[in-house]
Amino acid sequence: MITVTLYLKKECSLCEEVLLDLKALQPKIPHTLATVDIETDSELKKAFATRVPVLVVGPYTLSAPFDRRRIEATLAAARDRQDQLAADPKKMARPAVKSGQSDRFGIWLSRNYLRLLNLLLAIYVGLPFLAPVLMKAGFPGLARPIYSMYGAVCHQLAFRSWFLFGEQPIYPRASADLGGYETFQQATGIDETDPTKLLEARQFVGNEQLGYKVAYCQRDIAIYGAMLVFGLLFAATGRRIPPLHWSLWILIGIAPIALDGFSQLLSQFQGFSFWEYRESTPLLRTVTGMLFGLTTAWFGFPLLEESMAETRLEYAAKHARRAAKPKD
Repeated sequence: MITVTLYLKKECSLCEEVLLDLKALQPKIPHTLATVDIETDSELKKAFATRVPVLVVGPYTLSAPFDRRRIEATLAAARDRQDQLAADPKKMARPAVKSGQSDRFGIWLSRNYLRLLNLLLAIYVGLPFLAPVLMKAGFPGLARPIYSMYGAVCHQLAFRSWFLFGEQPIYPRASADLGGYETFQQATGIDETDPTKLLEARQFVGNEQLGYKVAYCQRDIAIYGAMLVFGLLFAATGRRIPPLHWSLWILIGIAPIALDGFSQLLSQFQGFSFWEYRESTPLLRTVTGMLFGLTTAWFGFPLLEESMAETRLEYAAKHARRAAKPKD
């Protein structure tokens, strides 16, 4: 016998009509009916508020408005499908799905994923700033592991990084043409134009006079900082911000950072003569990084919420069907 789940609410005339239609069809197509009041669960109410009655029969779903003819056709299709599966034991042999810790974890994650994601972003953005704080406080043994960890995912070139507790917040290359700042070579004596000295520029974390390097470069700090800002804003607005269109993500987020980054990279290759040698500035790195991080989060977070909302609805419907009292 097929099982029918009817999602309804109180004082719903259409719901009453569907109940009468199902009762009338019972002799012709026997079925077990389970009714679920959507007002008993916030996720069901949010998903079905304007759609009830909603009839679920196996893989088939009907949303209002529908008539007895469509109900009968759906019941018949579900019955035929069940008969076909019963005739093929291999198709019927599926592992039983049990509710337990996996379900509880799935529900928890779908409801708290944004808090968890924002927390991870906050830690990821905050730790690079902790490294120079620890260096300044006299704990290099605690700071070095942070530099090493972030060094696996960032170039950490000192002339493209922020510095704390020193004479300047930046020590740029001379080619960046930033007047008023002592260049990296002037401050450290490391030849910033010599490709063989890049490892020294990467390993240089600072000193008491110059300050200590943040463990992430200027652009990466801007990227993940902007993602965190959007994540907090998304949470504050109740996760109601719609996703950014992909074309705007490419135009506003990807194109500027790609143009700034690749034009700098390619111009510094020996023998490359398509455009003049250039070094980006902290302002450009920060602006393009923020645009990329903000638009990436704006594009991705709402889509993730849509997926999590479907998961929450699935678990809520599953729980409601179990709790519903079947009526033959």
